[in-house]
Amino acid sequence: MGAYAAIDGDGLSMYYEVVGEGEPVVLVHGTGGYAGSWAAQLDLLADWYRVYTPECRGHGRTADVEGPYSYEVFADDLAGFIEALDLGPVRLAGWSNGASVALRLALRRPDLVSRLVLLSGATTSREGETAAATALSVEPGRSWLAETWRPLYEALSPDGPEHFPVVEEKLNRMWREAAPVAMEQIAALPMPLLVMQGDDDCVEIAHAAAMAGTAPDGRLAVVPGTSHVSPMEKPELVSLLLLDFFEEKPPTRYFPLGSLRSAAEAACTIARAA
Repeated sequence: MGAYAAIDGDGLSMYYEVVGEGEPVVLVHGTGGYAGSWAAQLDLLADWYRVYTPECRGHGRTADVEGPYSYEVFADDLAGFIEALDLGPVRLAGWSNGASVALRLALRRPDLVSRLVLLSGATTSREGETAAATALSVEPGRSWLAETWRPLYEALSPDGPEHFPVVEEKLNRMWREAAPVAMEQIAALPMPLLVMQGDDDCVEIAHAAAMAGTAPDGRLAVVPGTSHVSPMEKPELVSLLLLDFFEEKPPTRYFPLGSLRSAAEAACTIARAA
């Protein structure tokens, strides 16, 4: 079922789809994505939860609005969406750039997030990206990336195909100029955190481990044999990992030996040396 939610502020009307019954889960797509980006997860998740898949400003069927983009702006939009539908606190998962949005929301409005999943994104700084990922923000990678999602934009956007260069420029600037997140902020997250990615993804695995190890209640999942689109490559495994994390239970660690904590300490040592 699709509908629009009016977001207080600058006139944004956010398209979303919802399936299932139960407590709310919100899934946030990445750059160029839309509600259908999470289609492979919906069958299983909707058996347990009421799953909302909003489309961010300038994506899918949500029109663009005036002004520059930032992860903080997108996070405020998402906060407005959760409040408009009276959903919070929610289990929240963001994929790729959506993970960066989800992290900013958890930092700015922890009252709206009960459990947080950062999937294939949300580095604390661009140093956490792989070289191949960074190359997508400059030519020729930038044009290649834009052309992969231009057809979807042109098919769905209420702003029309001619508006695509405007949105692409704002998204690229948001990525390049994003303010870093300090590891001290990760250490202060009050909700459980799952950092998940493919084993051939855009985030350095050591960086993902450091984030998970820094969080007070952090977990790490590296999905074997997958890339930046693990929810499409191994949909059942990703869905099961999400279900396991969304369940309200403490992690079972009978014999902990400190690998996540070691990753966090190593990252801090490198940061101090720099």
